[in-house]
Amino acid sequence: MSQMHGSSIDDLNGDVVATRLPPGVVHLGRSLVALALAFALGAVVMLIIGRNPIEAYSALITSSVGDKFSFGETLENTTPLIFTGLTLAVGFQARLFNLGAEGQLLMGALMAAYIGVSFNAPAPIHVGVALLAGAIVGGLWSGLAGVLLAFRGVHEVISTIMLNFVAFFFINYMVTGPMKEVTELDIPQTAKIAGSAMLPRIFPPSRLSAGLIVALVTATAVWWLVMKTPLGYELRAVGRNPDAARQAGIRPKRVTVLVMMISGSIAGLGGAVIMTGLFQRYQQGLNPGFGFTAIAVALLGRNTVPGVLAAALLFGVLAQGARGMQTIADVPTDTILMIQALVIFFVSTPHLLALFKRRRAAVAAEMEA
Repeated sequence: MSQMHGSSIDDLNGDVVATRLPPGVVHLGRSLVALALAFALGAVVMLIIGRNPIEAYSALITSSVGDKFSFGETLENTTPLIFTGLTLAVGFQARLFNLGAEGQLLMGALMAAYIGVSFNAPAPIHVGVALLAGAIVGGLWSGLAGVLLAFRGVHEVISTIMLNFVAFFFINYMVTGPMKEVTELDIPQTAKIAGSAMLPRIFPPSRLSAGLIVALVTATAVWWLVMKTPLGYELRAVGRNPDAARQAGIRPKRVTVLVMMISGSIAGLGGAVIMTGLFQRYQQGLNPGFGFTAIAVALLGRNTVPGVLAAALLFGVLAQGARGMQTIADVPTDTILMIQALVIFFVSTPHLLALFKRRRAAVAAEMEA
């Protein structure tokens, strides 16, 4: 079949169908189809359990963007998802699957809490140091997985997931031990960070802080890094063909470690943002799940910065609207989690079909040889 100008789409039979649509339009179309299917199946489930899907989705929209407070809370939910979505998207550019965003985010949050409690400084400096420290710790934590992959061949999926558990247990020790606030109530949590280490609220009466601005600046920096810098070219080259990149003088091991560190630093910065802008103290059991939702955000956003921003906003709407669906339409919040899982399924299905097609073709070629 001849190749026409533009991108190509694999159909269910794996054949290449020529199209004149730009790749961005094709990707957007696939994401919209995945969303439509996920919400449609969600509506079917609601009907099965005796709920009105129209009422439920109306409640979702009203509770997430219906007034100033709801919209601000939606943006607050969106902020950490921007950071963790970018974390995975940067790694995916180099074909690295950093599934440790949750642990890296929480390590950054813990470090920000430590800086916020242990030091005194003027407000701009104090909060800046807390954010920087969170980014550094997240980068170093993720860098461990990068080093293990580059020099010992340990797959990053395994190492980043395991490092999540190490982070959880380490944080639990710190919050119940050295960093625990001494009070009569004996609550396992740190002391509240100093006011000089807090990000200001920018959209009252909601809890939205200036962390959203930090997230947007970070997204712009990531886009510039990936698309406009030599390192960005190197990481994309390594992701597409490591052997060809090596022949061009690029060192894949160096790029692997750097990409993992940059990826983790974004998650760590996100953790510092939610600590200085939202939680303001670290409590035992803090596990918001932003790092895991980021998988859906990155997939739906097609690993692009604009896509991640849009997908993060969508999941921010779902997170905030779930409360309205439960209180107004009496729909279990698990329904929203199911819709998120369906989004991941429908977004990833074309990639899985293409993978199976390639493997089947490779096996057939070996048998013929």
